[in-house]
This record gives sequence, C-alpha cells and structure tokens, in this order.
Amino acid sequence: MWEKHHDALENFLRQPKRVVLGTLAGVVMLSSPITHVSASATTHQTAGGEFRDIDKSMFFVSDVSGLLPHDVQPLTGNEEVRIANLISNTYGIQVSPELNGIRLNRSYGYIGQEQHLARFPGDSIDTHFNSQTDAATFADKGMAPGLGAWRYFAPSQEAMTQEDNLREKWYIAVPTFLAPGFQSHVREYGDFFKYRKMLVVNPDNGKAIVADIADSGPSEWTGKHLGGSPEVMKYLGRVDGAQKGPVLYFFVDEARGGNVPLGPVAVE
Repeated sequence: MWEKHHDALENFLRQPKRVVLGTLAGVVMLSSPITHVSASATTHQTAGGEFRDIDKSMFFVSDVSGLLPHDVQPLTGNEEVRIANLISNTYGIQVSPELNGIRLNRSYGYIGQEQHLARFPGDSIDTHFNSQTDAATFADKGMAPGLGAWRYFAPSQEAMTQEDNLREKWYIAVPTFLAPGFQSHVREYGDFFKYRKMLVVNPDNGKAIVADIADSGPSEWTGKHLGGSPEVMKYLGRVDGAQKGPVLYFFVDEARGGNVPLGPVAVE
C-alpha cells in the first residue's frame, strides 16, 4: 500500500492524530478478516496468517472524529446529542449533557492538571497514598493549598471509607459557577453538582473514566475548561507537554442506567 499510495499516505499522516488513528482502524479491518470479538479487542488475521488484537477504542476514535468540530469549542445541541449517543453505546453507560434541567457551560473542552485534595483534616502528601507504587507515581503532584468545593471527603482518617478514597482519587473540577442559571440557584446547583458523576473521554485515544465533581474551577483566564486529579490525567493520557488536552465530559445518567462505579471504563 505504501509503494502504491506513497503521496496520499504522506499527506494523510500530517492530519490530526485522532483522524489518523481512527482511519487506520478502518484500514486495518478492511485489509484482514475479523475472527473474534472480545470485551476490549477485536482479533483479526493478517495476510501472513498471524492473529493480532485491535483495541476497539480505535473505532470510537474514528467515529467521534467525524462528529467533533475542527476546533475545541462548545458543541451544538445536535453535536451533543449524537456524541452522547455514541458514548453511551460505546461504553455501555448512559450519559447526557443535561440532567434535571442543569448543564455545564460546555461538554467539550481542555482538561488541565490538578493537585491532590485533602481527604480529611490533617491529610498530607505523607498520609495520602495507600501504596508505595501510588506514592512513587503521584506524590510529586503535590497537595492543593485549599480544600475542595465541599471541603473534606471524610471528618477524620478513621472515618474514611473506600468511597471517600475513590471520590478524591478520581475527581474532576468543573466551573459550576459558569453553569447556566447557577447565580439564581446557588444552593440547588451546589447540591446537584456535589460528587456528581461524569464520564470523561479522551477523543484522541478512546480512554474513558467515570469521575466525580469534587471541586469548582478552573478560572476562565487559564484557558482550561475543567481539571482532573493526577490519577485521572495519567489514565486519560493527558500528562504530556502542557499537561492539558481536549476531552468530552457528560453526566452519567444513573436514573436510566443504574449505579455506575468510579474509575476507568472499557469499550463494550
């Protein structure tokens, strides 16, 4: 293929990464037969008879690239509906840009690196991690100088639950103050957003994670539209360069889809 279509492929590889990866998924599938479909990968047979697995998230990358605007900007109503349906079908989790008449100011934007939040009074970088591996990987991100939007996750270290731990580990910060109608319904919106689950998806690699809203921010002048804990950022693959990048983020609709645990999500 390279010998026959060298000029076309050279131009193709200059395109944005998600377009390249998405289209390559289609090229691979067209060039060799599917022999098996599993939860996370499709097995195909190469021309030489070798069996290989293709990450099924590549197909999401391909599909979503055709729905997203060229620039990272607020989605139109039609774009939100189509992308929410694609995400729901791909990950098996019902999502929506709006719940109970409440929405954020956007559902597609740049996510930036946040620091760890204090989980209980006295929590520090020395007491924060449950394993040496996590400490070695994430301690250098530091602790936020202030508390999260709803203060501590637990009243004391002894009262900490696994749910409290996961809420801090997989947290995101979103600008609740920019949500349409927030200024007129501060208490109502505060109750709604507290630990509200959202599905955050990296459209460049298809990685998705169920995170909860545990802080408010960032400010508009930062050029970022939401923030993620160090663990969220690492899983999504948003830790290179300026430690920010575009993501899609939609509310998890547990009223329609049942209870959804926090943490990474695989393609169905």
